[in-house]
Amino acid sequence: MKGRLLAVDWGERRIGLALSDETQTLAQPLTTLTRRAGKRFPMAQLLDHITRNQVVGIIVGLPLDEAGAEGDAAHAARDLADAIKRRAPEGLEVTMWDERMTTARVLAAVREMGGSTRGRKADVDAMAAALLLQHYLDARKGTAL
Repeated sequence: MKGRLLAVDWGERRIGLALSDETQTLAQPLTTLTRRAGKRFPMAQLLDHITRNQVVGIIVGLPLDEAGAEGDAAHAARDLADAIKRRAPEGLEVTMWDERMTTARVLAAVREMGGSTRGRKADVDAMAAALLLQHYLDARKGTAL
């Protein structure tokens, strides 16, 4: 199915979003949603991005631990995926995808290029979502590195 995919990189305070192109070949950072402590996930903002970008599928990052087991963060990500399924437009597929180490890889890449992540946590979360989505796209096309 052609059309844009949206990746959601779940976090306690920040949720990174990334978007694929129409051909589902390339991923790019979109934005970062922020949730204030004790507040609900900003579902209305997410649904707005889904509609505005004509998203045909959603990839939710599954934060497994180093051994591949699910902890509290993974359970929270699964709960989020279920909430998105309930609220998203009819027929929109929501897929979980292993996101192990995406944020760490982005942080390392930024530092490798001589950049700083100070004051750029939102950028890092959106870039982590883009890396998650790119891994998903590559794996589906059989070109994963």
